[in-house]
Amino acid sequence: MRIVQVDVVFGVLSTGKIVQDLCDGLQKLGHEVLAAYGRGKKSSSLGVLKIASNAEVVFHAGMTRLTGWTGCFSPLATRRLKQAINEFQPDVVHLHEMHGYYVNINDILRFLGDRRIPIVWTFHSEFMYTGKCGYANECERWKTGCHDCPQLRECPSSLLFDHTKQMYERKRGTFQFLSKLRLVTPSDWLKQRVGESFLRERQVDIVYNGVDTTNVFYPRDRSMARARLGITSKYVVVSVAPKLMIPRKGGDWVLELARRMVEVDVTFLMIGVDADFRIDSPNVTALPRTHDQQFLAEVYSASDVFLLPSQKETFSMVVVESLACGTPVVGFDCGAPREVAPDGYGHWVNYGDIDALQRVLVGVLDGSLPMKTREECRMFAENRYSKFSMVEKYLNIYRELDGSMQPHRNLKQPA
Repeated sequence: MRIVQVDVVFGVLSTGKIVQDLCDGLQKLGHEVLAAYGRGKKSSSLGVLKIASNAEVVFHAGMTRLTGWTGCFSPLATRRLKQAINEFQPDVVHLHEMHGYYVNINDILRFLGDRRIPIVWTFHSEFMYTGKCGYANECERWKTGCHDCPQLRECPSSLLFDHTKQMYERKRGTFQFLSKLRLVTPSDWLKQRVGESFLRERQVDIVYNGVDTTNVFYPRDRSMARARLGITSKYVVVSVAPKLMIPRKGGDWVLELARRMVEVDVTFLMIGVDADFRIDSPNVTALPRTHDQQFLAEVYSASDVFLLPSQKETFSMVVVESLACGTPVVGFDCGAPREVAPDGYGHWVNYGDIDALQRVLVGVLDGSLPMKTREECRMFAENRYSKFSMVEKYLNIYRELDGSMQPHRNLKQPA
């Protein structure tokens, strides 16, 4: 098959790593793949195309802030993507995150619809059924029609104007032109949300996001990992996010726990904190965002527990990465993560209940709250979140949608 993958990034962040793994896996099975992306460094890899310039991304973001409209200020990148699709002649186009100031979304959708090109679209966020929000959080206007957005300043932010009603209606109208479409979510939680939106009549499949559990995310020796990180405390608690200190990711909750537990022999390791952010807790080690997955695997392996303080997550790749390295998870019940790490592999409390979160965390550390063993966490992640399983499931969806080939069976994980 000939497959185009489209995402805001390639090879970095959650969706970019997913796209890269899909491309690698599909190519190893003999399929031809083109990955088109909008932001980040230009890739020299064969079959990877950056469609947007940095200047166009900045222009798009600036115009969104000024006008309140988003997804419509990248004419050059949109033209490059259309041209690439025309030249590649794909059997299927697999869309991922379409927002992020890099393409004119409705133009591309109408282009694909007019040509009746089969589309698989993975929703990694809630953007495509809301007026503009990637995460609706507690707002439920999207169920009936967005307006008077309470998150106007959240990304993609508008400084003055609220066009969420018009953008919501535009999205709903555009989907009516897409007849050969299969939607995919990475969790049942997000599938249920889609089922409450204007897309409720569309077929939605669930494909869990996969990680490399063979060469990257596997348990390292805990003592050696701590020695390499220079950690000498009895316990280690880790939190990881690209921008851990933004409100949605909840870094402030980690700092509050650290202040409360200053008498405990524990190190709170925070990955994704800007260098100029002041940390005044002696039991906190803060490091900047990293793309080094081997280092992250060392961090997960060194830790007793992974702490997820997020407000809302539609999946959570860091939870999967931690489990694959043998480390269980505690955190706020913030959407899909409870499904990703069910009871025993994870333990969840109501969002914002810091007292309950502290009790759970202390219980896991001192052993009074039993959790799955390292081996059990590892096996659970390996069986459920392998990137090879992800490739197989997507390939079956491509074949079913294309209609010209039978579903693929029994894809074997390389030794």
